[in-house]
Amino acid sequence: MHFQLPVSEGLEALLQDASAQLAAASDQPRDEAEWLLSELLGVARAGLRTATALDDEQKTRFAIWVNRRAAGEPFAYVTGTQPFRRLSVGVTPDVLIPRADTEHLVAWALQVLTLKAAPARVLDVCTGSGCVALALADEASQHHIFGSDCSAAALAVAQANALRLKLPVQFLHADALSLPADTSRFQLITANPPYIAEYDPHLPALHHEPALALVSGADGLTLLRRLIEQAPAALEDQGWLLLEHGYDQGERVRALLAARGFSQVETRRDYGGNERVTGGCWVASHG
Repeated sequence: MHFQLPVSEGLEALLQDASAQLAAASDQPRDEAEWLLSELLGVARAGLRTATALDDEQKTRFAIWVNRRAAGEPFAYVTGTQPFRRLSVGVTPDVLIPRADTEHLVAWALQVLTLKAAPARVLDVCTGSGCVALALADEASQHHIFGSDCSAAALAVAQANALRLKLPVQFLHADALSLPADTSRFQLITANPPYIAEYDPHLPALHHEPALALVSGADGLTLLRRLIEQAPAALEDQGWLLLEHGYDQGERVRALLAARGFSQVETRRDYGGNERVTGGCWVASHG
């Protein structure tokens, strides 16, 4: 049962109207109405208890937000932000909305970095909003963090996030690991690339998000194969490649990494218990 926040009479009427609008698009219409309003006012949800009536500009903005969400637009695109680890990441329809399961990619990367005696060079490929690269810069600030993407629009979002969060990530415009010839090698490469098959039945539900960040060939593995093939040329000896993938792709990604010559290949599971991140270590003498 929903615990309804006690709010002023004016806000209660506003929230009731918003809840009625959101009922068709959400199974938690009152919750979403309160979340939207708290985001608009820049307060924690509990802060609505003491909030006063909205001014005309705020009422207009709230009405627009409610209409967009009621039409099915993802909450993160409506508000322009999405929480990720310790950060609030800015998002637009040019980038994928960060998912909680991607935090497992960050957690594994942080474990790898704890074994580095000196500052390491880290590259996050297909960086999108920059959430992975920014989280690493936030939680492992002694290392040199880079992010790359083939989308100039996505890189603009990532760069804006880095500036707002004051995190020193350098961003590169690059297609997969086709990096400039003079680029130094990395001790760690992470990626949350597109991995959904082009005719996957789940795609229609994701139509608000950029297809470029979602779809990768007939089996969803096109870019994963390419990254695995290219990675040794971009990695230092004993460097790691960590790849997020679909819930049913772990076995195939492990096989691709092993066939390419990676060692210590393993898979980590996500919050739902699904295989989600697979990685391996590149030993140059084995290549």
